[in-house]
Amino acid sequence: MAPQLSQLLGQSIVIDNRPGANNNIATELVAHAPADGYTLLYAYSAALAVNPSLYERLGFDPQKDFTSVQPLASFQFILVLNKSVTASSVKELVAQMKAAKPGTYQYASAGVGSPNHLAAELFKVRTGVDFVHVPYKSGGPATISLISGETKLYFASLSSVIPQVNSGQMKALAVTGPKRSSELPNVPTMQESGYPGFDVTAWHGIVVPAGTPKPVVERLNREIVKVMASPEVEEGFRRQGLDVMHETTAQMNARIKSETALWSKIIKDAGIKAE
Repeated sequence: MAPQLSQLLGQSIVIDNRPGANNNIATELVAHAPADGYTLLYAYSAALAVNPSLYERLGFDPQKDFTSVQPLASFQFILVLNKSVTASSVKELVAQMKAAKPGTYQYASAGVGSPNHLAAELFKVRTGVDFVHVPYKSGGPATISLISGETKLYFASLSSVIPQVNSGQMKALAVTGPKRSSELPNVPTMQESGYPGFDVTAWHGIVVPAGTPKPVVERLNREIVKVMASPEVEEGFRRQGLDVMHETTAQMNARIKSETALWSKIIKDAGIKAE
């Protein structure tokens, strides 16, 4: 995005990566930056809609400290199995899990409170199954654990396991978004698999500190929308496994509100606490 946006705004854009604490470090930095339109956050939905329920203390309030500028792109997850699991559909998997002894099935995640952890907890709530959570430090070790048989299930980010699915190293049962993936068109959605309303996607968007002047926010919105309409930028997002979101700022605000309510309940009911 940066080169095209820089040209439209007539300003240099510096990408300042601040990783850590499940996106809290970067998010807090921008929350307390001057509200002048010169500091933007490439926000991750987990920081805005999940972390407020996951952490006892945050240095920011997503509802009060930010103004939404524009949603950008989303990605979904995919329920994948170790090859030893014989189920060929979600319904078969659920039946097998319910018939098995407690502790028979273990699921991997990229860490406590990660989107794939929460997707699995939602799956537990919607199906009534019971399985053991095995958190890893990132998605790479979680993927390896599934292939090796250390774990049996994993709600992986879709783009990260397409090669393994296509090569037969793991079995794919369903994607978690509202529609099938163009990369794996034969894999049904969770909704098609008999679980209506099951929709787990993560997304990115641009926000600025609350109090940023409205004309500045509107200018940023206009130019970002132009950039996101560029075939070159859209293709760049697609290569990263992201689907460009053709949504409005109002829809972005509605997403934050609805997802905060959903994950707050899941986190509370499951007793999840950030490490």
